[in-house]
Amino acid sequence: MGTLRSLGRRRCLELLASVPMGRVVFTDHALPAIRPVNHLLDGETIIIRSALGHGLASAATAHGSLVVAYEVDEIDATARSGWSVVVTGTARLILAEDRLRYYESVLHPWVDEPMNCVIGIDCDLVSGFELVVELPITGNTSIR
Repeated sequence: MGTLRSLGRRRCLELLASVPMGRVVFTDHALPAIRPVNHLLDGETIIIRSALGHGLASAATAHGSLVVAYEVDEIDATARSGWSVVVTGTARLILAEDRLRYYESVLHPWVDEPMNCVIGIDCDLVSGFELVVELPITGNTSIR
C-alpha cells in the first residue's frame, strides 16, 4: 500500500519545473475545458504559448485575465507511485515586446501550428501530493 503525502509550495514548484508539459483548465463558453500544453516556469509564473482565437487565448483576450488551474504529474501506474501538482492562478496575455521575444525564443510549441501569443499564469495557490509506496519492515529492527 502507499501513503499520500502533502508537498510544500517549494517542492511543488520544483516538480512543476522538472516536467515539460501539463494541462491547463479554463472556462470556454461557460463550460470547463482542459488542454495539454508544454510550458516553462519563470520564477513563479507558468509560461505557455497559444494561438489567438483558440480556447484559453480567446478567453484571456475577451476578459483581460481569468482564473485557471494548471496540473502536472508523473505517475507510475505499475509501481503505484508518483506525484501531482495543481496551481490555481490568474492567466493573462504577456504583451511586453522584450518578454514576448524571449519566451518565443525559449519555449517552442509541440504542435505544428502558429502560436502567436504568450500567456503567463501566476502561481497563486499551489498544492501537491506524492504517493509513496511504503515497504514493509522485515527482520530485527532493534538498535543496540
